[in-house]
Amino acid sequence: MQNTVLAVAAVAATLTAGAAQADTLKKIKDSASITLGVRESSGALSYTLGDGKYAGFHTELGELVIADLKKSLGLGKLEVKYQPVTSQNRIPLVENGTVDLECGSTTNNAARQKQVTFAVTTYVEEVRIAVKAASGITSISQLNGKNVATTTGTTSVQLLRKHERAAGVDFKEVFGKDHADSFLLLESGRADAFVMDGQILAGAIAKSKSPADYKIVGEVLNVEPIACMMRKDDPAFKKAVDDSIIAMMKSGAIAKLYDKWFMQPIPPTGAKVGLPASDATKAAWAKPNDLPAESYNK
Repeated sequence: MQNTVLAVAAVAATLTAGAAQADTLKKIKDSASITLGVRESSGALSYTLGDGKYAGFHTELGELVIADLKKSLGLGKLEVKYQPVTSQNRIPLVENGTVDLECGSTTNNAARQKQVTFAVTTYVEEVRIAVKAASGITSISQLNGKNVATTTGTTSVQLLRKHERAAGVDFKEVFGKDHADSFLLLESGRADAFVMDGQILAGAIAKSKSPADYKIVGEVLNVEPIACMMRKDDPAFKKAVDDSIIAMMKSGAIAKLYDKWFMQPIPPTGAKVGLPASDATKAAWAKPNDLPAESYNK
């Protein structure tokens, strides 16, 4: 009798595990729609143009992946729904099925890999600090007694505190609700520095009223692989997304896409970010992988 109970329990557990495994491709095919998670102010990676329109390197990359999914699923029409996400809600919205594919500015790290799955790395970021050019600040050690802005839900200030040059440096954290809000803290003088991914800083400076008034300074705080994000336990969907991105890497399409968003004038103002692809980003394109940040910072 006990063996029968155990057997029934084992079957139930197997069925539960099977039900828990996501089937995003079926969901997309059945609904003829997909929800793409995007950011409103993540530099040239992903940002809003207003009126429900979104742009950027990662936004367009997500759209190209979706075009490949539409073709492979044999769909005549595939509606793309855009869901803006924040640093705080992006993982929950992927986990609960609201967002099918998030292509914003999310770092792939070991802790997050327990909650979600990442596609192959498409951008490798270096965390830096932006200051006003006239401030005289050139390194972390000069942040003593200063206000340092960062965005709620990001890891940047923890990285700054852990840096060896920050030993004995006492600064006060001020938080912006998103990256645009954090830059406003620097612009308005409520913060002396803004610590964040280099491209987000470069993008915010390029779009500011007076780009020459700001500069990116100091030591590289961290190297972070940025990738599109999906639900866990859906190997078929991950493979479809990875296959699409790897094909872009092999054909050179991803390098052209990068050039379009980081080296050419971009909407809405025609500003240029002017940030060439780093050696680390090019290496990620040459050898596609989904390694977490911890692998980069050993």
